[in-house]
Amino acid sequence: MGLTARIRTRDGWAVSHAVVTVTDMTGTQVLRAEADTEGTVRDTTPLEPGAYTVIVTAVGYAPAASSAIVTASGRAEVGTVTLARQGGTKLPPPGPWTIDPAHSSVAAVAQHLGISSVHGRFTEFAGTVEIAPDDVTKSRVEAVIKAASVDTGNGMRDTHLRSADFLDTERYPEITYRSTGVTQAGPDRWTVHGELGLHGVVRPVDLDLAYLGTGADPWGGTRAAFRATTELRREDFAMNYNQVLQAGIAAIGTTLRVELDIQAVQGESLPAA
Repeated sequence: MGLTARIRTRDGWAVSHAVVTVTDMTGTQVLRAEADTEGTVRDTTPLEPGAYTVIVTAVGYAPAASSAIVTASGRAEVGTVTLARQGGTKLPPPGPWTIDPAHSSVAAVAQHLGISSVHGRFTEFAGTVEIAPDDVTKSRVEAVIKAASVDTGNGMRDTHLRSADFLDTERYPEITYRSTGVTQAGPDRWTVHGELGLHGVVRPVDLDLAYLGTGADPWGGTRAAFRATTELRREDFAMNYNQVLQAGIAAIGTTLRVELDIQAVQGESLPAA
């Protein structure tokens, strides 16, 4: 007796947070059930024989409606219901993904002399993304950046940035980021909560993340693309050096805007070159 259904994405992955609502021909709700961690609904509430409307909803997905006929046994077998991501972008398949540094960038922008910006980047970094199979908000991100790989296009400035005045790369050779949670901020937009280790200080830092899509690459792999931004204050990481010029203008701004363009390859390692 009751209702059985399987809720899946177009890629075939379970939608564990889906809700199934059943109404009779008068529009009266007669049953409401939630999918389990495998995207399966099993409800033993007996239903009167007849025709019903089944509506499946889930956060981040377009609702799906279908008809169901309940037989004399009181059972309705809806079968598999496929939900489409709102906005048309499918989430990456669950499992491990490896960040590809050759097709990614870690950049930062700081104000210079109060009138222009200094653009820099880190050229050596690595990281992993783990997409959770049942609940994408349980996904994880870890990354390590070589601090000495900072590059602003000016050798003298880069040497100063590596010194004890700023990154102090001899004492703190690595910049680390480990996520602690993910929350949805809109269709295909997320907030990644995590801890940034920089200059010997660990502080919570949130990333504003946009998911740009998934596709095949020319080497037989599958890639996912993301863009993330955040802002950091140097003094939060004990980098207090500054040169104040005439009229109180700081040579280098205290706020950094961090911009990440990331491509990740499906799997636990990058493909062989």
